Parts: sequence; structure tokens; C-alpha cells
Amino acid sequence: MKNRWDDNKAAKCNNDPLALRVYTSRLLGQEPDLVLHGGGNTSVKATTTDTLGQTQQVLFVKGSGWDLATIQPAGFAPVKLDVLQQLAQLDQLSDTDMVTAQRAAMTNPYAPNPSVEAILHAIIPFQFVDHTHADAVVAVTNSPDGQKRIEQIYGPRVLTVPYVMPGFILAKHVYEMTRQTDWSSLEGIVLLNHGIFTFADTARDSYDRMIKLVSEAEEYLRQHATPAVTAAGTPKQDLLKLASIRRAVAHQRGAPVIAQLDTSPAALGFTQRPDAPDVATRGPLTPDHVIRTKRIPLVVTNNPDTDAGLFADKYRAYFDRHTDGSLTRLDPAPRWALWPGHGTIAFGRSVKEMGVISDIVEHTTRAIQCSQSLGGWQALGEKDLFDMEYWQLEQAKLTAANASAPPPFQGKIALVTGAASGIGQATVHELLAQGAAVVAVDIDPRVSNAFDRPDVLPVTCDLTDFAAIKTTVDAAVRRFGGLDILISNAGTFPPSAAIADLPPDTWDQSLRINLTSHQQLLKAAIPYLKLGIDPAVVVIASKNVPAPGPGAAAYSVAKAGLTQLARVAALELAADGIRVNVIHPNAVFDTAVWTPQVLEARAAHYGQTVEQYKKSNLLKTEVKSKDVAAMAVAVAGPLFAKTTGAQIPIDGGNERVI
Repeated sequence: MKNRWDDNKAAKCNNDPLALRVYTSRLLGQEPDLVLHGGGNTSVKATTTDTLGQTQQVLFVKGSGWDLATIQPAGFAPVKLDVLQQLAQLDQLSDTDMVTAQRAAMTNPYAPNPSVEAILHAIIPFQFVDHTHADAVVAVTNSPDGQKRIEQIYGPRVLTVPYVMPGFILAKHVYEMTRQTDWSSLEGIVLLNHGIFTFADTARDSYDRMIKLVSEAEEYLRQHATPAVTAAGTPKQDLLKLASIRRAVAHQRGAPVIAQLDTSPAALGFTQRPDAPDVATRGPLTPDHVIRTKRIPLVVTNNPDTDAGLFADKYRAYFDRHTDGSLTRLDPAPRWALWPGHGTIAFGRSVKEMGVISDIVEHTTRAIQCSQSLGGWQALGEKDLFDMEYWQLEQAKLTAANASAPPPFQGKIALVTGAASGIGQATVHELLAQGAAVVAVDIDPRVSNAFDRPDVLPVTCDLTDFAAIKTTVDAAVRRFGGLDILISNAGTFPPSAAIADLPPDTWDQSLRINLTSHQQLLKAAIPYLKLGIDPAVVVIASKNVPAPGPGAAAYSVAKAGLTQLARVAALELAADGIRVNVIHPNAVFDTAVWTPQVLEARAAHYGQTVEQYKKSNLLKTEVKSKDVAAMAVAVAGPLFAKTTGAQIPIDGGNERVI
């Protein structure tokens, strides 16, 4: 474990306790082997002065919802130290009363709720306290004779505490254990199956102790444990089955999910272990992870629907075994899966959630293998994990996170062509705003820089090349787990020419891009759309279909053929629940199709100025890319759930169409 302390950066804190607390908290948070995604907590005891000029001792403790890796001073809740220390002396304190008492003792009512470990931080008689879920430490404790191994590593320098529920119960337990303890003889506390605390009167000493103690556990594992297995070679690939697994999990969850398949050598090596289905289903790395990952993963065998159904049945039985009758069961869907020979899969309602789970799985599988080589992976018992999963305080975090209704497309996966500009780019942004993960496709390489976010996969692709199309669609499934929405938008507007003067190349190119490429894309996408969730195809055609104009034969004929293709697709795919609808935009001038030269030529053809031509519709309004994008996304969504084979104009009203 590398010590990242930097004297120059620390000096910028000007010996301010809270500034130093922020600095070392971030050092800890940036080490994924110490804490992951909001895990762990830190504190500092300091003297503050209130508005009346009175001084008081305050514990600045990490607030709920903040991540150590990015925490700011505002992320620490200031709580009166004496109140917390008095709470530790109570015989009993319910979770609700603890939260209320801590909240009432805050000196800033606008700060976040204090960590559930605030009382424990308060009774440790040092200014700085650090708490992490260090992989190495927990891996040792999650093995046979874990406590003896910890004592072998650290001796009397570290207090070993058997697992008890976090919060008041843990604080009270440590309080009673340490009544006669000489704290100056201790460098830390190891909570079995949970994590490690270090403490000191300076930020640097507490941080140094954490790095030192964790490094000792890592060294112990290097000497006594077998390294995690990594696999060489190419993993098995079955993208259709991946899409099937994703759909089966979404069915049990009652909502769409993103699925990320990890085929890294480490993930593949773990899934190739003969004992992987056994050890992976013994429990998580730490109890804190259970609210993210559930107690165990799905183990994929042959039939995804059957596998997911059995998992859900077992989860319901697990709930029934431990509920006291007052709890509401969570959804029974898995959060990750072990797919032997293929890799591990993380499932999330968003790319962010999926990424969190994927990170936890990576660390868990590595720790499992270390512990297994020490004699066997031993996670906490089922009842302890259930109590954590359904702990009121942890449930409150999830309730707060899910307080608002999710965006309508959350968990859905869309592919948009012509995404580098115009209607396509606007459609990508609209889908993202409504929660979808999007594959943005264009022949223009600028698409790679058009969207810089993890829920977009930009792909440069020549849609007249079927092999490239197939590779692109496969990449979409490999990245997000499936395909639900196809916005077939790519197109070109050839130069105007009368039929008698139309160059053969212009005609052929228009048919290739405006018609054949769409058919080829649809062909590649259909197998995955059949496994999609409420699948929908939206084809962007043109006003020129119902109302063609002279000089645009190559464009109008291709778009007419595209519309007919969509009509046939609606007939063929309805039995699979796939909706296919067509949008006919007109005069959308903020697109790459409408170059200034084309715009001027078309306006002149109708004897109009450019501005007159832009609004030459019944409503005298300009139709923009964002308007078409909004319509396309609406047609792909629940509002049009019972519509297929429709042709919808978005043209401001056109006399010839009407």
C-alpha cells in the first residue's frame, strides 16, 4: 500500500484540522483497495466558536452520502462531542433515536447526516480517526481462524473486535471493551469481517498508521496466500445469451437494467475455477456491500429465465426466513452474475450503478481467492447479512437515493446513427436526458469527441459496410448488455438534379446510404431487439415520401423505399413485440444535410429567400433538430407503446402532405 502523503500539499492546509481532515480523507478515498464508492468514514475533533462567542468541542465526521475520494469540508457533519460521548454511555439506543440525537447535536443544521459510526469516532480519544474497509484486512478476517491470523500479524498493537452491527451497537461494544484499555498502546482496531480503524493526534500519523497496518496485512497475504488466478486467451463470447441474461434479470427487477460483462483475465480466471459457484455464493466481502450487490450472485447455467427465476425464488425464501413481519421485501433480482467461462456481469439501473457494482465484484472475487487459499472463504452468516441489507439506516440511504421518479428511459439501451451532428446528435442528448445509455454511430470520426461521458459509446462506422455494422451492434451489446431502441437516422441529401440529368453515382449512393444501410442495420439489430425490453425502432424518413419535389428523385425514392421497409418491418416484427414507426421531418436546416449551398438552391427553386424557405409551412415555424429528436424519443417511449407502422410528420404543417 503506497503512502501518498505529500508535505507540500499538506502545508497548504495551514495546520487547519478540517483542511487536513479533507486532505487525508481524499488520500484514503483514492485507494480502491481501502474504500469503494462511499465506503469508510473519517473524523477530526476540533474546537469551534459559535455566534455567541462560546467555544465547544465538535466532532467533524463524514456525512452520509459523501465519498472520501472527493469529499469537501461541507461533507463533514459537525456534532457536539460531549453529546456523542454521553450517548455511548446509554444502555440502549434505537437507530431512529440515534439519528435524531446526532442530528439534534449538530452545530450546523444544513450539514449532512453524520455517519452512523459517529459515536464510535467520538469515544476514540484521539483527534483524527480513519476507518476503511481495506481488502487485505477483511480478506484475512474472512478466513478460518481469521481472528488468530489478525493477532499473529499485529499482536497487541491492534484491538480485535468480533463482528457486531455498525452504529450504536458497535460503538457500545467498543466502549465496554476499552474501559480499562491504555489507548496509547494501540495503533488501530480491526473489526472482523468489516474493516479497520486507525487514530492519532495528527492527520499524518493516523494516515501513516492506516497505510502501515494495511501493508502488513498485504505482506501477510503475499507470504501465506495464493495470488488470484488470471486467465490467458480469449474468453467465450455469446452476446445473444448476454442479452437474454440481461432481459431475465430486468424481468425479475421489474425495470430495465444495464449489464456490463467483465471479461478481463482476472474475472475470467475466477469464473474458470471449479469452485467458483460455491465460493462466490458464500457472501460478500464486507456487510456494507450487501445493499449494493445483494448477498450472493446469480450463477448462469443454461437457461437465463430459469436461472433468474430460481434466484428470485431463493431470495424470497431468504427474506421469509428472516423477516419479522414488519419489513417490505426488496426486488428479488440479482445485482451481479457469475458466468462460468465467460466472466462476471454487473447489473445496474444506470451506468453509474453498474460501475459501482462492477468495482465491488472485482475486489470481492480477488479477496475470495486470497481467503480461499488461507483455508476457505468465510463471509458473514446469512442472518447478519440480512440484518445489514434490511437495516433501517441503510434502507434510508437507498430511499433517499431513489426518492425521485427515475427518468423514463433509465436502464434502456439505444443505438442512434448519424449521431455526430444534427438530428442524430440531438437525439443522443435527448435519450441521455431521459436516462438511456446510448451507442452513438457515425461515419464522421468527430463522433468520438462529441460525447464525453460513460453512458455513451461513440463508434465510427461506415453504414454501407455490413461487416462494420455487425461489429458496431455487437459492440453495443458487449458494452451495455443488450439493445432496446434503434433510431435509424443516418442519411445524405444528394445534389438536386432532374431525372434526365441524374448521374448514376448519385442515384446509387443515395440508395446505399438512405435505404440499404438502414436495411443492413435493421438486419444486424433484430436478433438483439427481440431480446430487448419494450423494443422500438424509429426510422427517420422525410416529407419527400408523401410529398416529393422535383429535382430530388434520388433522395425521395430512397426515403420512400425506407418507409416501405419500415412498414414491412412493422408487420414482421410485431409478433416479437418490436414496434417500428416512421417520422417524416421537413426543412430541418440545422443538420449536415442542409449545407448553405443546398439551402440556397432549394429556396431559389421555390422563388423564396432562405428565411422564407425555412418557415414555408402552415404554422410558419422553423423545425429544428431538437424538435425531431424529441419526437423520435417520444415515439420510442411508453407514450407510443401501442403504436406500430405509423408515419408521423413533423413539418409545421405541409399543404401537400395534408
